[in-house]
Amino acid sequence: MVSFILRRLGIMVLTALCLTFIVFWLTNLFPNLEKLAKTQGNFRMSDEAVLTYLGNNGYLQPLPVKYGQWLGVLPGYVIAGTDGEMRARCAAGGQDIADAARFCGILQGNWGYSTVFRDDAGSIIATRLGLTGKLMFWVMLLMVPGALIIGVMAGMNEGSRTDRSLSTVSILSTATPEYVSGVVFIAVFGTATFGMQWFKGTATAAMDDANFENFFLPVLTIALYGMGYIARMTRASMTEVMTAQYIRTARLKGVAFSQIVLRHALRNALIAPFTVIMLQFPFLLNGVVIVETLFNYKGFGWTLVQAASNNDIELLLGVSIVSVFVVLTTQLISDIGYVFLNPRIRIA
Repeated sequence: MVSFILRRLGIMVLTALCLTFIVFWLTNLFPNLEKLAKTQGNFRMSDEAVLTYLGNNGYLQPLPVKYGQWLGVLPGYVIAGTDGEMRARCAAGGQDIADAARFCGILQGNWGYSTVFRDDAGSIIATRLGLTGKLMFWVMLLMVPGALIIGVMAGMNEGSRTDRSLSTVSILSTATPEYVSGVVFIAVFGTATFGMQWFKGTATAAMDDANFENFFLPVLTIALYGMGYIARMTRASMTEVMTAQYIRTARLKGVAFSQIVLRHALRNALIAPFTVIMLQFPFLLNGVVIVETLFNYKGFGWTLVQAASNNDIELLLGVSIVSVFVVLTTQLISDIGYVFLNPRIRIA
């Protein structure tokens, strides 16, 4: 098991380096750097002025060097600008270059400076990630138990009216995009309907006060979309387990049906849905962009949209780091959990 985890960690680190390098390369393409220079200066800057700005701030260095400095494995640049001023990557806030650290990248906790929000990118990401984490908690609390109950009930009664009804609901929830269900929920529950308004709160207010009125509509919108897929996977797994030979043997021996389900079928039926549930975390982190924008909930997805649309390179890179980390970590947990849940893989 230890060697398995170490191998997975090695693959995870290598994958993270490859993915972050690709994102770094894309964000540092010259059109993006040119837009950044004009945003920080003025949009009527000449080509010479753009090159001067980029050169003075270390953007014209070779890509591997810039990536190493951003990552924190290479010393930060020290450049004598064309205006005679000395600039250093690690000398922030007017700090003297001689007193500045040599390394100041992601590994040292320096996430850069957001050109849109005019603040440290790391603190912005931490705040927005906390807001989305709060949203994810309530979504998972509603989505996972609901999906498992629907899937188990449908799988226990394969071919019955209950199975057909629950399967239809699952398919409809998965087939309906969040921007459709979100608009419908706002129209039905968020506005005056039949002379009454069900939810008078707003998702924006939920950033400070996550009460039922403020939080329910965005939580319901996200949960319904993922619930159907998990329920379908649980139903398929439960149906397969209920037809297994050991289940038939238990039923022939007169074991109560509830005991068969709880003691024998349920654990084996949850192996496949476990992987799907773990994969919901990356989806919730990056896939809530539409819902957070629709409900004006300024979380991680909303920040990703702002960083991408405003060419905020440092913030966009920081968001990508967190996204890659969450995806790879949840995949690692999924692999380890799958080994523990499936004795055949553990023995092998």
